[in-house]
Amino acid sequence: MFVSFRVGIEVGGTFTDLVAFDGEQLRIEKVNSTPSQPEAAVFDALYAADLPLKRLDDLVHGSTVATNAVLERKGARIAFITTAGFRDLLQLQRHDRRNVYELAYRRAEPLVSREHSYEVMERLLADGRVAQSLDETDLVERVSPALRSGGYEAIAVCLLNAHVDPVHEQRVLALLRTHLPGVFVTASHQVAREIREYERASTTAIAAYVQPVIDRYLGRFEDRLAQQGFNGLFTVMQSNGGRLHAEAMRQNAVTAMYSGPAAGVVGAVHQAGLSGFTDLITFDMGGTSTDVSLIQQGRPTLAAASEVDGLPVRTPLLDIVTVGAGGGSIVELDDGGMLQVGPRSAGAQPGPACYGRGGVQPTVTDAHLLRGTLQPDLFLGGRMPLDTEAARGAFAALADRFGSTPEVVADNALKLADASIVRAIQLVSTERGLDPRDFVLVPYGGAGPLHAASVATDLGIQTIVVPPNPGTMSAFGLLAAPIARYLTHSVQHRLDVTAPAALQRVWGAMREEVDRSLRELGLAQAPEHVLALDMRFVGQGFEVSVDVEPTLLEVEDPATCIATMEHAFLATYERMYQQRVPAGRPIEITAMRVAAMITPASVPRLAEAPQPLARESTRRVLVDSVVAQTRFVPVDVLQLDQPIAGPLVIQSNTSSIVVPKGWTIRRDSHENLIMHRNLP
Repeated sequence: MFVSFRVGIEVGGTFTDLVAFDGEQLRIEKVNSTPSQPEAAVFDALYAADLPLKRLDDLVHGSTVATNAVLERKGARIAFITTAGFRDLLQLQRHDRRNVYELAYRRAEPLVSREHSYEVMERLLADGRVAQSLDETDLVERVSPALRSGGYEAIAVCLLNAHVDPVHEQRVLALLRTHLPGVFVTASHQVAREIREYERASTTAIAAYVQPVIDRYLGRFEDRLAQQGFNGLFTVMQSNGGRLHAEAMRQNAVTAMYSGPAAGVVGAVHQAGLSGFTDLITFDMGGTSTDVSLIQQGRPTLAAASEVDGLPVRTPLLDIVTVGAGGGSIVELDDGGMLQVGPRSAGAQPGPACYGRGGVQPTVTDAHLLRGTLQPDLFLGGRMPLDTEAARGAFAALADRFGSTPEVVADNALKLADASIVRAIQLVSTERGLDPRDFVLVPYGGAGPLHAASVATDLGIQTIVVPPNPGTMSAFGLLAAPIARYLTHSVQHRLDVTAPAALQRVWGAMREEVDRSLRELGLAQAPEHVLALDMRFVGQGFEVSVDVEPTLLEVEDPATCIATMEHAFLATYERMYQQRVPAGRPIEITAMRVAAMITPASVPRLAEAPQPLARESTRRVLVDSVVAQTRFVPVDVLQLDQPIAGPLVIQSNTSSIVVPKGWTIRRDSHENLIMHRNLP
């Protein structure tokens, strides 16, 4: 009998994870990533899971290809076009200096140098009025030949005040596509239609820079899928927590910058929500980095902007903070001779020393092996034995430097990794007026559950929810993610009696645009809409994002609409800045953000696979400078709602869970492992 599968495949820095579901059974696979050709690991995973492509009817993919193109500066050769007089926009950037005491401080290097920046004769005023019409003759006769001779693969177009009215940008696009066929052209109103010229220009440049890379990558991917008989739906994860058809993603690649971390958040929110937990701090520690995000009432927070290699990106994305502390993070000395963990990583090739692939530098994974929290013969369910002596040799030089043992240095390195993670969580909680003790910690990724209890203890968190198969949570999140389209539009309107009607008009147009884009992809299902407003006090330079129920704009009474929006803004502002604001201060709206989402018809039920090689045993483990006899227990031994007390280590196929003394752990009916700290 023919059985079809839904498959999620996430390409990480060290491992590529696969989760497949046929309506009844779940298949999980983990293979080594192939950084030089990321799609190769995808097909390696499909082969390892014995999944012929003709049996797949839904394939969801997440990767770091776009992000890596920027970080490694391996994107396309691009040109930048802007309004006459603004050629140096990308070089000038913002005149701030975050690391004010760093003597060797350097600003981020733009993706386009001045010699590849071009000007066109045109000018729109801040209110959208035309001060100077676009000189099309100059564009065709002077600029186009220069672009043609430059050998550019892509062109970024960002004209002054185009967020108010893109009429000139639209005409530039049409002319360039006519005179430069085969060249990718990206305009700012397509990717970041909002205020702030530099941020809008930077986002457009990044979008153009990665567009040919993503187009080639997905093109190779789709060709190989077709050659092997795949006829299903192929979607790609976006950084905003929704997935999109691969064809559409090839036209808007900037939204794929953080697809892997976003998928993990979506999966963790879904799985923890089954057990009734909705206020969460997700904690994804993989092979290269750790990503943390704060969730309130079961809804991930969207940020309006982020940075890649110091360059601003104005596109909606899940609010995730990343630190360079992962299983492959290298333990070394800093300039002052002190121990540090990351941000350099051993990656997938050669990987940690204990992998036996030629790595010689000590890493977090090597440290866990020396400390005893990893069993060398049970890593990845026994499919990848680890070399303890190689790990000890990697730490030998550091041990000699400090007059200590490799085991003690490894334990100290893990404390430093914990401190980095704690600081990242404080950035998304304490520094935004939220107490982490009011949240549940949800660790995943291969290394997350190894560190979760230490991190939770430092933050005062009492409950940890470890999802089943935590090492493949990002791949699972791909299958739980909705298909989504996001749209941002600059508004610039005071919150006064005329605001509701003006917002209703913009809301109606934006809703129709995102709905139409989904219909064009062949999706007939009615989407759910999400609405957010960027708001600030009049006179301020920056704004905060405020979630608003779309039905609010349908309220007939303008006073009720205004009062509700004002209350939501003040509550958000006071929580973030811990400052109560007197009533009556004028407020303005700067942008509207709209999303249309279609949720998947079903989400697989996660469960841990049996541990055929694991046996309950007792071993000596070094934790926080103390050696303790610790039980090692296979995850499938845990009984439903029967708590057991630490110290112990729970062994899973994709991770190990450290349960220190003073903590208990139990399995619930949704296969989540619930850890509680026993207060004295």
